[in-house]
Amino acid sequence: MAFQLSPGVLVREQDATAVVPAVGTTVGGFVGDFAWGPARELVSISGENELVSRFGKPASATNVDFLTASSFLAYGSNLLVSREVGDGARNAVATPSKKVASIAVSAGGSGYTSTPTVTVADPTGVTVANGGVKALATATVESGAVTAITITNPGFGYSTAPTVTISGGSGSGGTATATLDTTDSGKLIRNDDEYDSNFYSGTNGVGPFAAKCAGSRGNTLKVAVADLGNFTATSVASINVTAGGSGYSSTPTVTISASPSAGGTASATATIDSGAVNGVTIVYTGFGYTTAPTVTISGGGGSGATATAVLSTAWTYASNFDNTPGTSDWASNNNVNFDEVHVIVIDEDGAFTGAAGTVLEKFEGLSKIPAARNDSNESNYYKDVINNKSEFIRFTDHVSTTSTIAGEAWGTDLATIQAAAVKNPKLLLSGYDTDEFSLSGGVDEAPTDGNLQTSYLLFANDEETDVSLIFAGGHSATVGDYIIDNVAEIRKDCLVFVSPQKSSVVNNSGSEVTSITGELANYTRSSYAVMDSGWKYMYDKYNDIYVWVPVNGDTAGCCVTADLEADPWFSPAGVNRGSIKNAVKLAFNPKKSDRDTLYSAGVNPIVQSAAQGIILFGDKTLLARSSAFNRINVRRLFIVIEKAVAAAAKFQLFEFNDAFTRAQFRSLVEPFMRDVQGRRGVYDFRVVCDETNNTGQVIDANEFRADIFIKPAKSINFITLTFVATRTGISFEELGA
Repeated sequence: MAFQLSPGVLVREQDATAVVPAVGTTVGGFVGDFAWGPARELVSISGENELVSRFGKPASATNVDFLTASSFLAYGSNLLVSREVGDGARNAVATPSKKVASIAVSAGGSGYTSTPTVTVADPTGVTVANGGVKALATATVESGAVTAITITNPGFGYSTAPTVTISGGSGSGGTATATLDTTDSGKLIRNDDEYDSNFYSGTNGVGPFAAKCAGSRGNTLKVAVADLGNFTATSVASINVTAGGSGYSSTPTVTISASPSAGGTASATATIDSGAVNGVTIVYTGFGYTTAPTVTISGGGGSGATATAVLSTAWTYASNFDNTPGTSDWASNNNVNFDEVHVIVIDEDGAFTGAAGTVLEKFEGLSKIPAARNDSNESNYYKDVINNKSEFIRFTDHVSTTSTIAGEAWGTDLATIQAAAVKNPKLLLSGYDTDEFSLSGGVDEAPTDGNLQTSYLLFANDEETDVSLIFAGGHSATVGDYIIDNVAEIRKDCLVFVSPQKSSVVNNSGSEVTSITGELANYTRSSYAVMDSGWKYMYDKYNDIYVWVPVNGDTAGCCVTADLEADPWFSPAGVNRGSIKNAVKLAFNPKKSDRDTLYSAGVNPIVQSAAQGIILFGDKTLLARSSAFNRINVRRLFIVIEKAVAAAAKFQLFEFNDAFTRAQFRSLVEPFMRDVQGRRGVYDFRVVCDETNNTGQVIDANEFRADIFIKPAKSINFITLTFVATRTGISFEELGA
């Protein structure tokens, strides 16, 4: 504060109302194999209906992961889900591209004294500009002949098998034939980040559209696009030669009568053969015609050729839109015409809705101009709108910005458009002649352990992601242990829940205990991990079947129940809070001797009884040594306290380490701890933050220390009831009662 130079009153405030903040304890986390949805991206899910909406109804191949996630959602409404796919998964695309699978030697030739050069032709119809990649290969020579061709780069973007040429090496006669891989026709675009990095620019050779997400479900999608040029029946669709004439020594000129709309007159060129006109190719369809225009063929040294124009039919999906695409308000205000385009997405085969031909989405009045804005001042550029709002598709390739016809260059900056005096609404999608695209090439592939591990790392950063209860589903012990070591042990503010492998408990009668305890060697014995003994049999309403599902989603859910009904430091086990939902039966129902073995090893039994149903019957962590932290309630108690106090302590950063700051810290923590004590979380505590632990040496090191001693409340695991029968005439006092 400023020093006062004369008498006066200086008013200032000191805020002593700060409290230790509450922390979240019910957020679940899971990575699984789902039918649809973004991959390797955390999505917040609040209920089963939302799970279906974002990740699709489960197929029989993916229902275990889906049901594991839905099991957790039966207890709580806060689950972070990441879908993961195998590296071979593919998004369906509008024009599937193919790579070279093999090159077979058809003739070895002779005389080769050195290795000849193998040249594979460029992808047919695909240029470097839109992402086609030429395949590369090398030859093997033995005894002067080519014996084999090895592919070093399969390339992509091929629609037909390329020619292969063998040259050099001082020999001749070597030939080879390429074969395309027809199974790898889509592209893997996991999420928005991958799209932005690799496909947004439209330079990856996948065709004009791709399914939003990887998987075969994308093969049902159909996309149609219209601007003014093809929305109504006003453009020239074809020109048919009615008489070829004769005597043409050079290409004649084709003249089409003017359109009533400015800038809408069509244009075309003729081709000749043996002195006669044999075809007319449309260069520009034009627009605005109310009747078919006249076509005149003149020049070229000949005569007698005639042709007739045929107008286009109205766009198939025009009835789904209220307005004809034309000029947006933004474009009009910037002196640009005919920038609008309509897009519609169809469930062609009914995979999403169950009804073939259902309209899934429609986007009206999108702009071809990158700078365009809508009435809410949001981007109205077609790529941005589709990418941000569509649940089903992405634009991947785009109209060439080098088109010589004004108005065909989508994605051109405003200055260029204005300079070109754009008036032309012709639809042109990377040279494709159609306005309807059925997507194909989508492939499902289950994730590997490595894929799953990568996705689970999305939970590793505690500053970016708030998660409390991570469960491993039916994934391998390799994945489960990876989560413990690389997420929970790093964060130290969450628990990981694992179950035994399915083979250990399903159809393994009599050997379950041995198999389960044998799995413990696969796991780090951490206080941040919890293992149960069970798989449950539950109904899959989406496929009308019963399925075995691991229980770890439920045991994590029991912690949610404890939080909602009591506090995180209450045990999630037992009749009060440990009920397992939506279970018909258990794969393994351990009897008392089995439970003794399992619990001694650190595995929490899941038990089914006629009276209580199916319940979690243990509350141990996987910590192997004797410690208070081998109980779930104690570990979660410390997680809550540590997380909350650490959040409060951040406000002490960059303050002075003096008696005032230390007293302020104690005034924050002690009421919080008394509250925890009052809610039965601790028996007693003490906060030490004074000159005894903040010595001069600590202060000079710019440190601040506080020691918080805690006597955690302990859950009851063992009850002994003694019933004593006495003689009628004896007093209880005589028995010491």
